[in-house]
Amino acid sequence: MALRYPMAMGLNKGHKVTKNISKPRHSHCHGHLTKHTKFMQDMIQEVCGFAFYEQHTMELLKFSKDKRALKFIKKSMGTHIHAKRKREELNNVLAVTRKVAARRKRKYN
Repeated sequence: MALRYPMAMGLNKGHKVTKNISKPRHSHCHGHLTKHTKFMQDMIQEVCGFAFYEQHTMELLKFSKDKRALKFIKKSMGTHIHAKRKREELNNVLAVTRKVAARRKRKYN
């Protein structure tokens, strides 16, 4: 590695200064999920339950019709990436409910 000298030419030319480090702009936070937003989404989900298309999708996922479920969600949501994310989310919900049901069954038997 080359030594850095105060030279008038080359990659490291010029007067050596310390860079100003500015904090990131607020506009760069757009789209990031905050703790408060996540809490509110979860509360609304708990109170209101699932939408019709989510219920229908979970029924399809129960019978291992993943591709059909993806096509159905894509039609309701609009984009393929959002549909894949929603399918994964609903799969996780089903897994949790299965786990809770198994635990409850084991507890009472």
